[in-house]
Order: sequence, then structure tokens, then C-alpha cells
Amino acid sequence: MPEYEFVDVYVPRGVSRKETTRLLTDHAEYGHWELDRLSLRRDGSRRVRLKRRIIRQIRATW
Repeated sequence: MPEYEFVDVYVPRGVSRKETTRLLTDHAEYGHWELDRLSLRRDGSRRVRLKRRIIRQIRATW
């Protein structure tokens, strides 16, 4: 079963959809994050949860 690490990103109400898309695209492209959950709140802000897989290396024993 893969393990993931998560980060929550809060996008305030005044940020446009285009700017939010650019922000999330940068996270995905440079940080290898992918979208896990996005919630639009009543006040117009967005809470985004991003995830990325944790790759653990197995120690070589010789």
C-alpha cells in the first residue's frame, strides 16, 4: 500500500480562478503534488489538499 504525504493550501476569497489554477499547476509540476481534495467554502475561499507519494528506498545489504 503506497504512503502519501499531504499539504493543505488555503486560497483566499479574492484570488481569481486563473491564479488558483496557476498556483496548483506550479505545485504539481515542480513539487510532484497531485490534487486530493478541493472544497469551496461559503465565504468564497478554497481549501485545497494536495498529496504526493512517499518513495522509500530499501537499504542494500551486501
